[in-house]
Amino acid sequence: MTYARLDHVPSWFVVLPDCRAAEPVAAALRSQATCVTRHPSGRTWLVGRWAQEEITVAESRGTAIAVIGEHLLSAAFLTRVAGRVGTLADLDEPSSSWAGNFHLIASVAGQVRVQSPISGFRRVLHASVDGVTVAANRADVLAGLTGAALDEARLTVALLEPCAPHPIGGQPMWRGLAAVPAGSYLTIDGAGRHRHVRWWTAPEPTVPMAEGAPALRAALSGAVEVRTRGHDLISTDLGGFDTTSLCCLAARGPAHVAAYTWAPPDPLADDVFWARRTVAALDTIEHHVVPSECAPFAFSGIGEQDDVALDEPCAVTLDRRWLVIADRAAARGSTTHLTGFGGDQVLGGSPAHLHTMLRRQPRIALRNLRGYAALNRWPYRMALRQLLNSESYQAWLLRFGAELTAGPLSSLGPSFYWAKPVRLPPWTTPDAVAAVRDLIRSAAPAAEPLGHGHGQHQELADLGGVARMVRNLGELARQRGVRLAAPYFDDRVIEAGLAVRPQERVTPWRFKPLAVEAMRGIVPDETLTRQTKAIGAHEVEVGLRENRADMLALCDNSRLGKLGLIDEDALREVCARPLPTAVEFSALYPTLACEIWLRALERHTVPR
Repeated sequence: MTYARLDHVPSWFVVLPDCRAAEPVAAALRSQATCVTRHPSGRTWLVGRWAQEEITVAESRGTAIAVIGEHLLSAAFLTRVAGRVGTLADLDEPSSSWAGNFHLIASVAGQVRVQSPISGFRRVLHASVDGVTVAANRADVLAGLTGAALDEARLTVALLEPCAPHPIGGQPMWRGLAAVPAGSYLTIDGAGRHRHVRWWTAPEPTVPMAEGAPALRAALSGAVEVRTRGHDLISTDLGGFDTTSLCCLAARGPAHVAAYTWAPPDPLADDVFWARRTVAALDTIEHHVVPSECAPFAFSGIGEQDDVALDEPCAVTLDRRWLVIADRAAARGSTTHLTGFGGDQVLGGSPAHLHTMLRRQPRIALRNLRGYAALNRWPYRMALRQLLNSESYQAWLLRFGAELTAGPLSSLGPSFYWAKPVRLPPWTTPDAVAAVRDLIRSAAPAAEPLGHGHGQHQELADLGGVARMVRNLGELARQRGVRLAAPYFDDRVIEAGLAVRPQERVTPWRFKPLAVEAMRGIVPDETLTRQTKAIGAHEVEVGLRENRADMLALCDNSRLGKLGLIDEDALREVCARPLPTAVEFSALYPTLACEIWLRALERHTVPR
């Protein structure tokens, strides 16, 4: 058996139940931990390694509350809350208004509650150790405690592109470990038994733009204040509309703002043009343009990334352009960097809302469908056929499982089903495909959509996938001395955005109208007229050509091949020459990310 060497993990924690049977687990972890917090009973409650400024702990009348992450909650405030709490459910109401992004952990009368944000930017995972349920924020820590083996089926799920559908996606890569579903919290009783409790449901998208825009503005302002209060310097991305909104909000606070814009080699990309207009209009922002020649192409250095200590495979390890800005921000003296990931889902939304709209407001739906079809060059009949499909989520999930290896579908086509087209790459072995299908068949009967209708489900599912990627990007940034802050993953921001009526928020006739209305008076008027978004596909194509030798080296002695999940020769054939038309660049990302992750895992494990 093996366990993770936790000295490679900069921040982690384990939550223990209030029972004597959990003390051996605490004893096993203390040698690698730097921080310990106790239940009101005196038993070990939290053990791990974290920065003291990230945690606030309070206790009153036998109730203890800990908040770990980005927040402005004081110990005095939490003490007052704890004094009014008699059961775990009593925390539902007060915590529903707290700004920030954090884990909420409580110990109440021998019961434990462990809760993460709805986006999945922070996670709660749990496992049984000697018959007692323990929770943690990292899967590798739990795998070390249990001596768990890798789960090959779940690892195959990570090969799906663009990402695995709910509920099979986002599960830990080891057997015997489980993730708490989004919108639920974990409870552990005094005997070490656990259950999941639903505490959040997606808002009905019925709020008019006139009410929703001020609500989003307030939520986003509060989210930015959480990250900027107490800082003399804050850094931020400044590129698209989402990061521009955050940058302008940060510029209204007391901290000095250093903004960074990446200048891609694509002459049609216009982020730098719009960033300079914004900076000139505000005249308070320190602006840095990062030349394209200073940023690596995709796949650069993939043969040298076996030092990455992540608890799951992540495609961001293949494209480290974002980390160039993190390095520069750290060198400038910033310890917190704002990024706009998640803004597309919260501000822009999914056109799949047309599926519900067609049944409730058919004239608006058909008008918008014509607009989207013309804008994206979608075949109108194909799009309409998808909109008329009324299968349940369970039925769609089963059909998705049957089509895992069907012909490729372009990522540029319409997607009005429950989720975007997903396929396993052609180099996946038949046994691996069968294992994923078994997971899908097991999960389908109890599977429920994440939100109201196709559109909101897609938004929440996409948020979860992006949040997990950014969580890992944050781990890499932390190694450089910078905390990556992503306000669009905050609960209050998500709730405010998704509550706005889709016929006003998601439309082909305006670019992110909710953001425009919410940011009036904050973002300069001339910037609010922007209607474009840079993509950056050129860097991926060049990166594939320039790093082909490193990619082929990963095909030799492949760890995925040893596990029987891929056909090494088939993957090598694809990497050896220009991609065939049936395979998109994005299909390589998950496979190479899994291969790199498995190699890194070997370095960070030692015999138990």
